[in-house]
Amino acid sequence: MMNTSAASGAARPAPITVTITGAGGQIGYAAMFRIASGALFGPDQPVALRLLEIPQGVKGAEGAALELTDCAFPLLASVDIATDPDQGFDGSNVALLVGSRPRTAGMERADLLAANGAIFGPQGRAINDHAADDVRVLVVGNPANTNALIAQRNAPDVPAERFTALTRLDHNRAVGLLAEHTGAAVADVHGVTIWGNHSTTQYPDLSHATIAGRAALDVVGTDWGRGAYIDRVANRGAEIIEVRGGSSVASAANAAIDHVHDWVLGTANEATGADGVAPWTSVSIPSTGAYGIPEGLIASVPARSVDGEWRVVEGLEIDEFSRARIDASVAELAAEREQVAALGLI
Repeated sequence: MMNTSAASGAARPAPITVTITGAGGQIGYAAMFRIASGALFGPDQPVALRLLEIPQGVKGAEGAALELTDCAFPLLASVDIATDPDQGFDGSNVALLVGSRPRTAGMERADLLAANGAIFGPQGRAINDHAADDVRVLVVGNPANTNALIAQRNAPDVPAERFTALTRLDHNRAVGLLAEHTGAAVADVHGVTIWGNHSTTQYPDLSHATIAGRAALDVVGTDWGRGAYIDRVANRGAEIIEVRGGSSVASAANAAIDHVHDWVLGTANEATGADGVAPWTSVSIPSTGAYGIPEGLIASVPARSVDGEWRVVEGLEIDEFSRARIDASVAELAAEREQVAALGLI
């Protein structure tokens, strides 16, 4: 492990340790500078960064560490680089699991899950054995929901609800595209929900969404809101690859920061929308059976963070159209769980 900067002054709170896996990659690179600047925990909370990489990625992490030093962030207490998960997660309060095995041409789904099981199983065990008692885990690397399940099942001593997967990117996309389509301000959009899996089966739901206090489906019409809009959000990642020649980077890093920021600091104290309802976001968390989602699946639901814990928004009416879309995405998650179970990964 390599330490590259000195600790911060004693007058400040103790640093929060954040581990980023795949830190030499683009998403980790995009995230770490904002984390060091205070975007994750606020302007008064120091952070200590742990950059965990495979040996082939160490040079990229080392270069990023040099740049972090050159930025002279007042909140950055230290930067450590590790290749051993036991070291990388030692004392970690927040773990951003970014690095994963991407699917390549000709790769079967079972092969993809097995390859990622070889990454997220050991990481889960290292988190279990070495992370801080209050550790929070966000899985960014795809297939994020099932990778989170693998890590969680390999960390039996960590509360299950501490393992989450990133659908905040989908949520942000859904909000941004709705605002763009209607000419509304992003701040006037509330109540959008992403249900299910972080995949093309996800369901961006406008049933309870409002735009400046008006029902979103009344503003945009059901033909678009339950047609082209769903497809656009679900396939936005592919659209970005086609346009920029590479996958989402800055927006994925931003969404990861949004997710953890809200988890730690809360969503319930945000200003309510014009409809008087406190806003919620979309988070993939272990299901307790709410909304008919089988218990234990890590699926995206509407949630608020209160006192540092994600709480599912209860009592939303699910109509026939929404039920079918939710069930289809959840069925994909259930099938993935069966596959990783058959492979002995959970």
